[in-house]
Amino acid sequence: MFIDEAEIHVRAGKGGNGCLSFRREKFIAFGGPDGGSGGNGGHVILRAKSGIDTLLDFKGKHHWKAESGGAGSGRDRTGRSGEDLIIDLPVGTLVYDQNTGVLLKDLAEPEMVCCIAKGGLGGRGSK
Repeated sequence: MFIDEAEIHVRAGKGGNGCLSFRREKFIAFGGPDGGSGGNGGHVILRAKSGIDTLLDFKGKHHWKAESGGAGSGRDRTGRSGEDLIIDLPVGTLVYDQNTGVLLKDLAEPEMVCCIAKGGLGGRGSK
């Protein structure tokens, strides 16, 4: 089966929440803030691969989402950043915006990449 046209929906990862925390120790009068920042969300990246000939992988799966960032925590611990989602496409794929019909990218060369959705930034901790 050969499929040469597919419609997909992508969503970048959200940034993690920052943490509001204050240091409290027995013999330290004013400990101060020590909340960590949230991790960044993952990007959605389209990559041209030379070994792929069809868009058959997109027949049943239309929604693609990158990983969201983790929340920060006390003791200045930053949350984990979300992993990028890399979608492999055949060389020569044309990427269009469905709403406007504008050509976004022509993946004409092997290993050519395009960041189609940028991940969100993590929240700030209490610093």
